[in-house]
Amino acid sequence: MKLHGYFRSSASYRVRIALNLKGLSAEHLAHHLRKGEQCAPAYLAINPQGLVPTLEDDDTVLTQSLAIIEWLDETHPAPPLLPKDPLRRAKVRAFALVVACDTHPVQNLKVLARLRQLGLAEAQVTEWAAWANREGLTACEKLIAGEAGPFCFGALPTIADLCLVPQLANARRFGVDLAAFPRLLKAEAAARNIKAFADAAPDRQPDAE
Repeated sequence: MKLHGYFRSSASYRVRIALNLKGLSAEHLAHHLRKGEQCAPAYLAINPQGLVPTLEDDDTVLTQSLAIIEWLDETHPAPPLLPKDPLRRAKVRAFALVVACDTHPVQNLKVLARLRQLGLAEAQVTEWAAWANREGLTACEKLIAGEAGPFCFGALPTIADLCLVPQLANARRFGVDLAAFPRLLKAEAAARNIKAFADAAPDRQPDAE
């Protein structure tokens, strides 16, 4: 397998965690997002959105991190990243979607670049990103407030944790005070004790800066 990504991309980070948890190896192909390498014609030929990650497996090309993770979970079911119970699965997916669909995209590189183009000062751009993170994490904290843990939804990591850990890293980059999210920090602490999460961290990637 080949994983097209970028060390700081939280979407790529999610997939790296999934691959590690499944014990799968992939050749990591870096595309420097700040240099626009994701817009190169050769890359657009396999991912028309010009986003990362993209996973190649022989003739199969998959885009969008959650789709990739669920495909990995279905084709390599151990350890499972979604509960068997339909209601629990829906709750885990809902949490993951709060991060992947409603939080991360609002503060990603493309949106922040557009805000700068529209004339916002850098301090305003940073505050926008911090606001987006606070909004999403506040909802996530409430969604798992009643879950015993230590992970988001029980004793084992799920797709929810794969989304949470990279998003907390983003929040820190934008100066968000995370003290208001003790339940999320509890899940993150549990994840950090797992080698699969630690090895997927941005600062451990070959293209890290």
